[in-house]
This record gives sequence, structure tokens and C-alpha cells, in this order.
Amino acid sequence: MAIGAVDAPVVLVYWTDMRCPFCAVFSRDTLPTLIQEYVDKGEVRVEFHDVEFFGEDSAAAAVAARAAGKQGLFFEYLEAVYAAAPESGHPDMPRERLIAFAEDIGVADLAQFEADLDDPELRTATEQSTSFAQQLGVTAVPFFIAGDKALSGAQSVEAFRSFLDDALSKAE
Repeated sequence: MAIGAVDAPVVLVYWTDMRCPFCAVFSRDTLPTLIQEYVDKGEVRVEFHDVEFFGEDSAAAAVAARAAGKQGLFFEYLEAVYAAAPESGHPDMPRERLIAFAEDIGVADLAQFEADLDDPELRTATEQSTSFAQQLGVTAVPFFIAGDKALSGAQSVEAFRSFLDDALSKAE
């Protein structure tokens, strides 16, 4: 549930709920630029942590992303969910829609993906991720930590550049 070099000097930890409209905005509008400017250059690794802040459909979507991740497509699944998100509100995530996202991104073993949607270990992992986020004081998403600083909300690209540049300068 990460992109970027394992040995990148800065890790951007990103908490997200796949039903969050602001997470979708960040994913569509800001993250591609950050990937191009920082991740692709080996300076930043992005680690994703799912949370279930918006109900059962949030939990189901988090499990589905992890199921796609078992087949090497976690990030692609996340991109597909956010690309389809409405401009506002929390989209419904029925099982059929979760499977459709998997089909759209080319999950090779759809039968395994569907079986993984019912995997209690994946569900437990998403619950633990949410609990951990709450213990850290994450009360809203998207939420980010890089180095010793936190940033909340779907901020502008410029705000993230400043945030990441600060973390990089301290990492050197």
C-alpha cells in the first residue's frame, strides 16, 4: 500500500477514506503532480493507510483496495475509485461497484478478488488501521504526516510542495 522508493529520504503517510470527497480531490488534482515531482525522483515514498470514517461502505471499499493490492494493484484501484467519485458527497460502494472497479483496472484473478472481499483478515486489517489513526488523533481525512509535521485536508499543490520541501530539508 505504497508507491515510491523504499529508501526515499521522506515518507508521506496518507490516511484516506475511499468515500471521502476531499480525498478524491487530492487524489485527482494534487497527487499526480507530487508523484511526478517527488516520488518519481526517489525523494518521497507515499504510504497509504485506509480509514473507515464514513460507514460500512468505507470499510468495504478499503477491503476491496487491499484485495486488489494482493494482486499488485492497490494504487490503481485507489485511482479508479477516486476517478469515479462525485464532486461532493459520499458515494455508495455496493459489492457490484467494487467488483466493477477491479474489472476496470484489470485485476487478473477476479474470483480471488471476490473471495478476498469476504476475507476476515483484510477486514480486521482495515479496522486496525482505523483504530490506529484514531489513536494518533486523525479525526478527518485526507490527513498526512511527513517528517515531524502533519497536514490536514486537500491542500493545494503549493502547500504540499512547501510541506515536502521542508521535510526533505530536514532529512538531509
